[in-house]
Amino acid sequence: MDTAHISPPAPVTLGESFKYWLKLGFISFGGPAGQIAMMHQELVEKRRWISEHRYLHALNYCMLLPGPEATQLAIYVSWLLHGVKGGVIAGVLFFLPGFLLLAGLAALYLAWGEVPLVQGIFYGIRPAVVAVVLFAAWRIGHRALKNEVLWGMAVLAFIGIFVFDVGFPWIVLAAALLGALGGKFAPNKFGTGGGHGTWHQQFGPALIDDDTPPPAHARFSWRRLAATSAIFVLIWLGAMLALYGAPDLFHMGDFFTRAAFLTIGGAYAVLPYVYQGAVEHSGWLTGAQMMDGLALGETTPGPLIMIVTWVGYLGGVAKEVLANPLAAGFAGAAVATFFTFLPSFFFILAGAPLIEATRGELRFTAPLTAITAAVVGVILNLAVFFAWHTFWPQGTAESPFAGDFDWFPVIVTVAAFVGLMRYKADIMKIIGVCALLGVAYTFIK
Repeated sequence: MDTAHISPPAPVTLGESFKYWLKLGFISFGGPAGQIAMMHQELVEKRRWISEHRYLHALNYCMLLPGPEATQLAIYVSWLLHGVKGGVIAGVLFFLPGFLLLAGLAALYLAWGEVPLVQGIFYGIRPAVVAVVLFAAWRIGHRALKNEVLWGMAVLAFIGIFVFDVGFPWIVLAAALLGALGGKFAPNKFGTGGGHGTWHQQFGPALIDDDTPPPAHARFSWRRLAATSAIFVLIWLGAMLALYGAPDLFHMGDFFTRAAFLTIGGAYAVLPYVYQGAVEHSGWLTGAQMMDGLALGETTPGPLIMIVTWVGYLGGVAKEVLANPLAAGFAGAAVATFFTFLPSFFFILAGAPLIEATRGELRFTAPLTAITAAVVGVILNLAVFFAWHTFWPQGTAESPFAGDFDWFPVIVTVAAFVGLMRYKADIMKIIGVCALLGVAYTFIK
């Protein structure tokens, strides 16, 4: 493609930017890979708001961070264009439609969840979730486990959480320490490459091109870093103090803040931690309800970590944080969502100026490589937990195989996994077909 005579695009107004991020918030299906590809096509290829090199540079930084990388990438690009105001607009609009939709679905779920039709839908969806999580473990493992050392770390992580009930944060810490040591003494085992891949096409001059200097608001200074960090700490403290008189909401704020810093490796990596804390320790919802929320999270726009909205809503109702159940649910959902996403804004608005000042090739560190390997074992454990809840519905922690074994979900799980693995079927279509099968089987039997 000859790009020599193509003019750079006209400057983008905040209003134009707002319209794009609002539209993206409603169509951002497909998980992080799909969302990142969607933004590349629109921002790099069509609109040319940012060059490919600058887009990939921002993506590399976001991949190193805990939290939803697609959301952070949207914040980064919009921050480059329009400063803090642009970053906040893009970040909020990226998850706001998903928040409203999931909170509304949670309200309907609690009101109508006992209706046979709804029960049939979720009866079919749950085995699809088992297949989706298994597929996620395979997909991440296929990319991350490049040698016997990393395979061993994945196995140890699975044994640690499944057999010895080791907490997810301790597994992350142990993996990071082993990775740091491995990077020093066995660097060939902890080297990485590839990542999301690289696009080699050129699409003409961009508004923020390869050689465009960072705008004034994106220039790094230690004073600005300190000031931005202090502002975010004050926002977090103010929010926590506002919840101090409501113990359950305060606990949610604390828990989801910690969860936000543990989402290294994507949403599937932190789901076991959320499961442990929300289901087993706090009793905000049941394992089956967690699976139902995950299925809905897969079929609604926004990052998959939006499942925290579902968890917060059901937790707010379960703990009766307010007298009105609807208000209690939305309060819990708002707290869970706010504290989960606040760190993502901090990482970009505070850290991105430093990344812009030291623009160059970013690489995964050895500790991050080790954490990613351990995450594979943790996700596999989550699949086992979900399978147990699905195949032995009456099972409990004390009697895991109590009640009858349900053979129908096993067949649906296998079929869904084959569809994902062999035929590369769309996750939303898989979940939709499984929901129809669940309804049909519920009314037939």
